[in-house]
Amino acid sequence: MTHKKKKISSSSPSSCVIFAIFFFSLSCRCHLTLSDPRISEAGLSCGTTKAPLYSNYIPSFIKEMEFLSQQVTAHNWGTHSVDGGGGTVYGLAQCFNDLSHTDCLLCYAASRTTLPRCLPSLSARIYLDGCFLRYDRYRFYSEETDPVRDTVNCTGGNVEGVAHQRSVERVVDSVVLKAVAKGGGFAVGEIDGVYFLAQCWKTVGNDGCRNCLRKAGKQVRGCLPKKEGRALNAGCYLRYSTVKFYNEQRVVESGSRPLRRGVIIAAVLAVAAVIMLSISASYAAFTKFSKIKKENNNRGQICSSIRESSLNYKYETLEKATDYFNPSRKVGQGGAGSVFKGVLPNGKVVAVKRLVFNNRQWVDEFFNEVNLISGIEHKNLVKLLGCSIEGPESLLVYEFLPNKSLDQFIFGKSSFLNKCICMEILI
Repeated sequence: MTHKKKKISSSSPSSCVIFAIFFFSLSCRCHLTLSDPRISEAGLSCGTTKAPLYSNYIPSFIKEMEFLSQQVTAHNWGTHSVDGGGGTVYGLAQCFNDLSHTDCLLCYAASRTTLPRCLPSLSARIYLDGCFLRYDRYRFYSEETDPVRDTVNCTGGNVEGVAHQRSVERVVDSVVLKAVAKGGGFAVGEIDGVYFLAQCWKTVGNDGCRNCLRKAGKQVRGCLPKKEGRALNAGCYLRYSTVKFYNEQRVVESGSRPLRRGVIIAAVLAVAAVIMLSISASYAAFTKFSKIKKENNNRGQICSSIRESSLNYKYETLEKATDYFNPSRKVGQGGAGSVFKGVLPNGKVVAVKRLVFNNRQWVDEFFNEVNLISGIEHKNLVKLLGCSIEGPESLLVYEFLPNKSLDQFIFGKSSFLNKCICMEILI
């Protein structure tokens, strides 16, 4: 018997769900690209003292950067020190408060990549427009200002008129009040078209932050009439610009806790995924239930028609006829099951085939072929006498042909295949 596989044209709901989740995630990720880690280099300062040759200072530096990476990953800032053969290495890293966690990690990675240009100097500091990184051979954490290495960076063209100058002066006057009085050592804002950002390091405290920003205000006044100015001090960073450069969505009031955008998006994605998967599961369960219900109805109709016909055999009868499927009665093995020689109570010798199906699709294909050949009369088909579907397995009953040569069978007496549809219960 030739098995003909059915073509399946149904679509899978799970693939649609996966595509929807992917599209939703992609759209959210595309929105994230609007953020800016601000990795532009504002200033780099390398110390003049070099580490001794053959010292372990560079391995200590690498180890220190690894520890700082862990701190930044966990808190967006951190301090640490490492003891090595070349001396102790102290480090500080901090992202500005308006950066998202992802942008903070990108900014720190950029600063960590650039800072080794100062090696083998025993000290260095780098200011990017979104973060700060410094290492030194002494504990500098509470240092507010440094008369030697504090600097200012003025960029952009000149702005004509006194209005710009007055706006920058108003910015300078309000920065200290906003950054220190409200706490946190951070402030952003806009006054008459001039945008500003002030960030103190967490290690300097409120008094240190106030002193540092006061000096920074005087420094950036010297940039006028430039469009942009940055004060790069030991304990703080101050920038003004005629272009908005900070992320206002990350700004939070004093006493409130910033809720990271990444956490919000992750939560939204998780909820969307759960909803979509729930809908998919419900649809799959409904489809499966409907299919089982339809098959049960068809099976009931088939079983009723077979029980009322002369084609039905009791399972117990065929079991006894084959001596309970004794291996000695086995006469063949096929892809669909094993064939046993049996003797019915009336003495008729038959061949009983025990059907073994792997899945419901295989059952459908098999009985489709039974339906296909049931109306064909051909001399080469063995006569199907009946079937049994009420036992633990489905059985087909054929006429028994003793072993003969192939030409005797092919050119022997023709036979007719009676129609019999049997179905195995697979739940």
